[in-house]
Amino acid sequence: TISGAAPMIGFLGTVIGMIIAFQKMARETTVSPADLAGGIYTAMITTAAGLVVGIIAYISYNYLVNKVDKVIFQLEARTTEFLDLLHHND
Repeated sequence: TISGAAPMIGFLGTVIGMIIAFQKMARETTVSPADLAGGIYTAMITTAAGLVVGIIAYISYNYLVNKVDKVIFQLEARTTEFLDLLHHND
């Protein structure tokens, strides 16, 4: 589901961002924090985005499941009442 996949996609972005940062370190003889900032920024943004999407999807899913459960409960209660009514009329 989206709530499970989104954090994984965010984590993939984190790994890619860190790879970019380490590639810069490997290519340069002297590395400044600014040189690494782009890769680290990518890593943090993708992690945050993945978590936000995952959390929203998880909360939405649970909200909808709760709504469906309430409707099912009401349908079962009305069906039982209807069957009782039919049984008493026999």
